[in-house]
Amino acid sequence: MDDPRPLDRIFERFSTGPSLIRDRKVLWHSYVPDELPHREEQITQIGSILATGLKGSRPSNVFVYGKPGTGKTAVTRYVLRELTTKFGELQLPFKSVYLNCRNVDTDYRVLARICAELGQKVPFTGLPTDEVHSRLIELLESQDLLTIIVLDEVDRLVLKSGDDTLYKLTRINYELSNSRVSLIGISNDLRFPEYLDPRVLSSLSEEKVIFHPYTALQLQDILRRRSSHGLKDGILEEPGVINLCAALAAREEGDARRALDLFRVSVEVAEREGSKDVSVDHVEKARLSIERDTVLEVLRTLPLQQKLVLYAVYILGRYKHPHPVTGEVQDVYGDLCNELGIDSLTQRRVSDLINDLDAIGLVNAKVVSKGRYGRTKIIRLSVSNKMVAEVLERDSRIKTLSSYIPKNLGK
Repeated sequence: MDDPRPLDRIFERFSTGPSLIRDRKVLWHSYVPDELPHREEQITQIGSILATGLKGSRPSNVFVYGKPGTGKTAVTRYVLRELTTKFGELQLPFKSVYLNCRNVDTDYRVLARICAELGQKVPFTGLPTDEVHSRLIELLESQDLLTIIVLDEVDRLVLKSGDDTLYKLTRINYELSNSRVSLIGISNDLRFPEYLDPRVLSSLSEEKVIFHPYTALQLQDILRRRSSHGLKDGILEEPGVINLCAALAAREEGDARRALDLFRVSVEVAEREGSKDVSVDHVEKARLSIERDTVLEVLRTLPLQQKLVLYAVYILGRYKHPHPVTGEVQDVYGDLCNELGIDSLTQRRVSDLINDLDAIGLVNAKVVSKGRYGRTKIIRLSVSNKMVAEVLERDSRIKTLSSYIPKNLGK
């Protein structure tokens, strides 16, 4: 017989069962601790660049590169937190503005959010972008301060909206007399400069800071530190839980976020089961849960152009063409762009997007030789057709393409 009130049983177990966690926020990858082990070099680099602001100078723009989970955002926020404290001690005017371009992904939204962070609300829509830019200039001039603007995942902004706003922000100091602005761009893509107009590159004059993946031993150290602050003593199956979480994350290119999420969810699985300790079995259950959730989230948050490339692969597979080559994907992708009335990317950029989809595990792109006709990529989905269709077609723009039939394949 079904339980008529299943939540009562769940809530009772959690309220009366064993608690394994001392401080839950410490286990989240978004938490920035007082120490960031194994990133001392990058902390010193970014801190040294930005410290010139304490002397009244405008710090150089900084561009931070590295694969996901290598500590780019945590280190940037850590340095800005410490710098804000120092400016406060010296009673110097200073403001830092952090934007994640995964969420704030249009020129208008970027400028409006910067204005809001500086104290002036701008309508969500309705104004010309140039008007919002003018308001930002007036706002900065009225405050006479150093402002550091962080654009996290800046490559997403450029891929979706172009580099016009990035160019304006790099030139903004020419329009200011009293205030100073410096940019920090954070990107997972080491090839990001290739996507920029030469005039944007020349305006950036940036200093680069590179983050390398963590090793398994470094991840073990990070997890032990978080465990000592976040968990109660003696609840881990040692050393198996930490070593397994670190090994799985190191296998995926040293991703600390992956290690921390896996570790946290393992503890939460143990709590849900009413266990008094955390074992490697809980790690395995957490891994299976996270992998599915991660694929769904990645699919949902892809930029439109990348969604269209992936949808082109899906459509070709739906019409019994499960292993298309790059040119066929390019043709269908071009048709989809035409259907939506948007400009399509060049073949080189589409090839780059396919490589990116391969890197994050959504497709498998295998280079094959065609003899005297050169080389091409054979592309197949690495996740289920059903999942791709269900998630992508939640986007209203993609939904309108669901009846599209590829030329010469639908007959």
